[in-house]
Order: sequence, then structure tokens, then C-alpha cells
Amino acid sequence: MTIAEVAEKYGLTTDTLRYYERIGLLAPVSRTKGGIRNYSENDCQAVEFIKCMRTAGVSVEALIEYVSLLHKGKKTRKVRIEILNKERELLKVRIAEMQEALKKLNYKIENYDNIIAVVEKQIFNKGEKK
Repeated sequence: MTIAEVAEKYGLTTDTLRYYERIGLLAPVSRTKGGIRNYSENDCQAVEFIKCMRTAGVSVEALIEYVSLLHKGKKTRKVRIEILNKERELLKVRIAEMQEALKKLNYKIENYDNIIAVVEKQIFNKGEKK
């Protein structure tokens, strides 16, 4: 697949894919005789993994460390699992924070006309213009 096809498939930009390759998250992608990147199935699986981890909030630095250790083989398994466990715990905290924010937003929406609009008017000392 070309870089444009991979970018479209995974919802990334071509610049992001080039960046991931430049910083070592992706192994150098093979190229056609014309110099165009030709992503293999393995390359695409790596892109999918990276996107998943980034969506989960894993930092680029943590991913670089993880991928670097991955290339060193089985002897780094324990450290890689530690990285994943740490990132999972960080994600749980973010999810809990987002759940709390969602509760507050839902409350605000459900009670807007009855309570919130009055309170907001008092807080901001402004009324809705009629």
C-alpha cells in the first residue's frame, strides 16, 4: 500500500506516518523502484498498533521505548509488560476523569432549564438576551 492509502485507512496524515518512521516507531518502509513507500501487511499492523496506543494516550516516548525493547527480543518481555501495565493504569485514571466529566455534562444537559441557567445567570451576572 502507498503512504496515502495507509494514511486514509488508519485516519492518519502522511506526515505522521513519515514522522513515525523517522523516529523509529516504524521500521523503514520498503520502497518501489520509483522511491514510493510500499507498506507491507506487517507495516500496516505496526501502524494499527501505534494508532491504538496513541488513541489510548500512550506517549510517543513510551512507544519508542517499547518498540526499541521489542526489537531486542524475548529478554525484554518483562520490561515491556511493565510499560504496558503502567500505561494501562494511566489510561484507567484518564477514563475515570472522563467519566466524571461526562456525569457533570449529562447533569448540566438534563437540568439546564430548571437549575443551571439560573445559576449561570447569577455567576456571570448576565441573562440570555431575548
